[in-house]
Amino acid sequence: MQKYRIHFQGLYKLVILFLTLLFTTLACQTATHTQIPSVPTEPLETELWDSNDDWYTIYFTQPDDPSSSSLRGGPDRDLADAIRNARASVDVASHKLDLWSLRDALIDAHRQGITVRLVVESDYLDEPEVQELIAAGIPVLGDRREGLMHNKFVIIDRQEVWTGSMNFTINGAYHSNNNLVRVHSSELAENYLVEFNEMFIDDYFGPGSPANTPHPSFNQHGIQLETYFAPDDRTSARLQELIRTAQHSIYFLAFSFTSDDLASALIDRHQAGVEIAGVFDDAQYQSNTGTEFDNLKQSEIDVRQDGRRYNMHHKVIIIDERIVVTGSYNFSRSAEERNDENTLIVHSPEIAAYFLEEFNRIYSQALP
Repeated sequence: MQKYRIHFQGLYKLVILFLTLLFTTLACQTATHTQIPSVPTEPLETELWDSNDDWYTIYFTQPDDPSSSSLRGGPDRDLADAIRNARASVDVASHKLDLWSLRDALIDAHRQGITVRLVVESDYLDEPEVQELIAAGIPVLGDRREGLMHNKFVIIDRQEVWTGSMNFTINGAYHSNNNLVRVHSSELAENYLVEFNEMFIDDYFGPGSPANTPHPSFNQHGIQLETYFAPDDRTSARLQELIRTAQHSIYFLAFSFTSDDLASALIDRHQAGVEIAGVFDDAQYQSNTGTEFDNLKQSEIDVRQDGRRYNMHHKVIIIDERIVVTGSYNFSRSAEERNDENTLIVHSPEIAAYFLEEFNRIYSQALP
């Protein structure tokens, strides 16, 4: 009886040990590769615009669609697929990253032997998803400075760039108004890769970055593209120049707008008879020191507050329905002088029409 009892206790301990190890292993696997939780709603059907020859795609988030609560099917879905389909390299500059879809895609690409590199704002290095990328062996660099590494772009195989206003976060993809643009172009990819390597390899951030974009302006399928990186490329001066060329209309969507120079350029064109309308993010209007909303309003420019619960996070200007400005660059002194930012300018009536449709949708919902 005593022997049986000793044998039973030993077996019991072995079973407990086995179960403990099993559940620990499963928990670790879940922690490093968590899937998006299943929800009763259907995945969101992303609003996108494809070019006829597939060299660009434009995505707009749909935070007002009930299906956005699924946290699936947003612009991040196609970006994750593109990362998984990479053949050689994926380089990511992300202000913040907490999307499971992108974390899983980056880990999958890394495990397939793809070179994956990541630069993030150092304030968000402790995000669980970022730490899981580090634990998987992906090299991650924080900016380690007072200004923000505010970029949100991905370079795939040195041939394709994804950029826009959308942070790679749940809020960015599913709760806030944002855009994400995919452009297949080796010249554009080279521009962004030079900027990425300045941060990742040379450790240059903010004002320390050199102005060395290889193709600041070039033609892609007959469409002029311009690339500016702040603070080294004097982005504000170029935007002022473009605004002052407007002959008919300027429409803008501004998360943060505190730039006196850009406001002055808009007021000048308004006084010259150009139609101008804009939507500000309400929360930023309430919290920004030096917001230009009241200044533009007093100048009788049609500006509105979006009045949504979540952010109207676009940084978009549409000029004469033929030029589009987008990217991470807020219309602020911080964006111009301190933060690492990127701006893409596209000269295309076709692309401008898509952004104008997004402007009209947000403008119609804004508070007069």
